[in-house]
Amino acid sequence: MKQGSSSRKVNEQAREVIASALLFDISDPRLSLVTITGCEVSFDRSVCNVYYTADASEYESVAAAFEGAKGRIRSLMAKRLSWRVAPELRFILDASVDEAERIESALLREAKRSGGSVD
Repeated sequence: MKQGSSSRKVNEQAREVIASALLFDISDPRLSLVTITGCEVSFDRSVCNVYYTADASEYESVAAAFEGAKGRIRSLMAKRLSWRVAPELRFILDASVDEAERIESALLREAKRSGGSVD
């Protein structure tokens, strides 16, 4: 889906507010090493898909922590953004970082195997 500049701005605002809330307002230690990689806010701003990365060994505990903190984060969004509605938050694991690491390690193994240089 093509995004206009206003929807990119809305998505970035949501990402900044959520990342700030995790950093300064949410004290759950399971969320301390989580990175918010992006947000997609629906056109009517009723739903916000929040994409995050975390350590692979912590996926389940991070998902549970987000489920517990969802209401608090939504409340903080309502206070900090001048939107008419506070969107429903859906936290989605961003597997693109894991996939990139997997591809990189496969390329490095292949380069070593074929005797090529490893940059």
